[in-house]
Amino acid sequence: MKPDELKALAQEIVAEARQLNAAHTNEPDAPVNYACVFAQSPTEYEELISSARQLGSVAEDTATGPVFHIAPLSTVAGTLRLLKIRRPDPKRTERGDADFTVANYETLKKTHLGRPGWNLIQRKNMEMLELIDPAFKVLSYYSHPTLAEVLKLNEDRLS
Repeated sequence: MKPDELKALAQEIVAEARQLNAAHTNEPDAPVNYACVFAQSPTEYEELISSARQLGSVAEDTATGPVFHIAPLSTVAGTLRLLKIRRPDPKRTERGDADFTVANYETLKKTHLGRPGWNLIQRKNMEMLELIDPAFKVLSYYSHPTLAEVLKLNEDRLS
């Protein structure tokens, strides 16, 4: 996969995740702060990593794959600067996910947690609300704090 194809795929994932977000929240215009492409095979994973390296540098290495700090990429939900490439996982057949910044995370959590498709994921430095709807081939997440904040990537470094 060429870098331009990876950019287009990331834009498609964000666009569908935005539709998922709009279908289940009252924050249809929430901006994207992070996106992830789920590799579907080991070969595709290597191709995605190679392309992502041409778009930016690794901001964080995780057990499921690296997060790249990329040059600003315009999407329907705003500018994308963090892109993860996820290792193949038979439990994750979706194409990817996008993480959105909402006006009030706690309100979103109180409103939606416990409803079908909504899950809470606890991490060391953050927590996330996960939104899954089988009608979509992507997932949506809402992190608190955002990944950029956790990685201490301020707006100056993201520009």
